[in-house]
Amino acid sequence: MITLGIESSCDDTSVALVEDGIRVVSSLVSSQVEIHQRFGGVVPEVASRKHLEAMLPLLQQAMGQAGVGISEIGQIAVTAGPGLLGPLLVGLSTAKALAWRYGLPLVPVNHLEAHLTASFLACHKHPRFPYVGLIVSGGHANLVLAEGPRRYTTLGRTADDAPGELYDKVARLLNLGYPGGPVIQKTGLTGDPKRYSLPRPMAGKGYGFSFSGLKTAVLHLVAQEGSRLSVPDLCASLQAAVADTLVGKAAAALKETGAGRLVMAGGVAANKPLREAMAALCERVRVEFLVPPPALCTDNAAMIAAQGYFTAATVDIDPLLVNGRADWPMGAPFPL
Repeated sequence: MITLGIESSCDDTSVALVEDGIRVVSSLVSSQVEIHQRFGGVVPEVASRKHLEAMLPLLQQAMGQAGVGISEIGQIAVTAGPGLLGPLLVGLSTAKALAWRYGLPLVPVNHLEAHLTASFLACHKHPRFPYVGLIVSGGHANLVLAEGPRRYTTLGRTADDAPGELYDKVARLLNLGYPGGPVIQKTGLTGDPKRYSLPRPMAGKGYGFSFSGLKTAVLHLVAQEGSRLSVPDLCASLQAAVADTLVGKAAAALKETGAGRLVMAGGVAANKPLREAMAALCERVRVEFLVPPPALCTDNAAMIAAQGYFTAATVDIDPLLVNGRADWPMGAPFPL
């Protein structure tokens, strides 16, 4: 069965067609990065207007590229949250209109859950449970135990900044540009990750995250070093601090739960030092490590379509009544 996926939770408009939850037939993304660069971050109203402009042309292009007509689509999956409400409503309204017009089943999808499913989509596998899931992105740092479709126990989440948000703010402080993650990684390639001693927030204190203190530590370091500051060394040291923090939490979760695999996803999962550190952990403790390629780490509709395929049976309400939610905890009931 072919699932049409629609994603518009933040600043990327995306449409994809996925067969049986594991094979991408077509996947397109319209990025707004250049538009929001001048602001140093996403402006929700601007993002909503750009989603409106891009949605239908992208839909037509994705179906044309795949050579698939509306009669060949078995269901529609759409992001219902969490995310920015304006952008979410553009995708939801499009999906609802198509589902109503053509009599197609509609599956509301939790964006965070879909990020984890992207790791299985990348290797053409059905999700295998249980596993420890780590989602790291611009707005989220979530550590969960996944025991089945839409069955998640949240072990820990960030109390303030997320890793991607941290990178954006540090990049702005250093005048490196936007988005912060890629430019910090590029700048840190020639840096020494041991040059600057930065804190590992909440190390050994349960599964919760907090990155605001790390941001403050960088701010103070920049002020103290002045013209002596090595920006490449700082970027490398910052990435090492983030990686150590995340690896420590993941290691503790794997030990306590006894799960045989670790799944990492989200935009920050594309970070090379983090991927290498997490792969080394999994090799050391002998568990399977799944992480999407960088193209599937960032927001995309292919992961939405895949998650919709695997969770369609869990929809127990009229999906046309589903609303967008800025905050929708993983595994929580569908938002009305």
